[in-house]
Amino acid sequence: MKFPRIRAIAKKELIQIRRDPLSLAMAFLMPVMLLFIFGYAITLDVNNLKTVVCDLDKSMLSRELAAQFGKSDYFTIIDRVHSYGEIDGYLDRGEALVAISIPRDFSENIKRGRPAELQVIVDGSDSNTATIALGYISAVTGLFSEKIAVRQSPPLIETRVRVWFNEELESRNYIIPGLIAVIMSVIAALLTSLTVAREWERGTMEQLISTPVKTQEFILGKLMPYFLIGFIDMLISVLLAVFLFDVPMKGSLFLLAGLSSLFLFGGLSLGMLISIVAKSQLVASQIAMVATFLPAFLLSGFMYAIPNMPKPLQVITYAIPARYFVSILKDIFLKGNALHMLLFETSLLGLFALVVFAIANKKFKKRIE
Repeated sequence: MKFPRIRAIAKKELIQIRRDPLSLAMAFLMPVMLLFIFGYAITLDVNNLKTVVCDLDKSMLSRELAAQFGKSDYFTIIDRVHSYGEIDGYLDRGEALVAISIPRDFSENIKRGRPAELQVIVDGSDSNTATIALGYISAVTGLFSEKIAVRQSPPLIETRVRVWFNEELESRNYIIPGLIAVIMSVIAALLTSLTVAREWERGTMEQLISTPVKTQEFILGKLMPYFLIGFIDMLISVLLAVFLFDVPMKGSLFLLAGLSSLFLFGGLSLGMLISIVAKSQLVASQIAMVATFLPAFLLSGFMYAIPNMPKPLQVITYAIPARYFVSILKDIFLKGNALHMLLFETSLLGLFALVVFAIANKKFKKRIE
């Protein structure tokens, strides 16, 4: 294997990329656009829940409780109604997600030391939001109970909660690193999925076959320009994550660069394999999109926890390289983990890259069928 041949193929590919504005746009604009769109659109934080309050007690305590919900960032009181029947309309029309009904004897029961009931109605059509809303309601009512308690016996157990790695519990802090892994999975495969197919469609493959360039030299030469583009895309994504989305970077940038290079090599090799097999740019791009985006989005642990998946799907996730890269990015960004803590993910990423590159070498034949 001779480097001048690899360099010649790489130079040829760079010239083709420069003459193809569409490829350049896809290479540099698509990652930024996807990060903007998904970064702002995807959030697991639940704020400003539209709430209706029905205060039948109309006492100082009931008004104070309603004000407690209004002061919270999680609830936005859109109206105060005077009967149970009015609540139904707001929930049916989807104008409110939460309804709080305070009964007539609310303050009287509290003054007499009896349990005071509070009716809460939550729109369960979005089960995740409803579950979080119920947790917020329990927190607000718990704080209110402590505030108005005349006598409070000391608790037998005092809990002091400390959150590590994501102290603010901001969902973007773990969504953005995972999103980078998903985007780079798609971009890496798409970049190289068109290279070999383009040579066949343009009729230039016959000229390349007639040269003394070996299979490994041809594939490495094709990969080099896209590896550089992919690395620049990765750098841009990390800068946007840190400076635009305020995601903390606690780990080593050099470690992140090294492991990103390993992931990019595997993703680019996968795209090259698709291009070799498909021999059509349209088919290759479609296969690359289906083979990368859906598995990376659904089976990498980016959005859904892998331990919660059915056992057969958990087994399938081991074949998804984005699974390991999502874990690596989250650990480097949020935990600042060193290489020895990421050996399992690194080893499997390296294995995937070597296997896919070897298969691509075997599949590419320097002959016209």
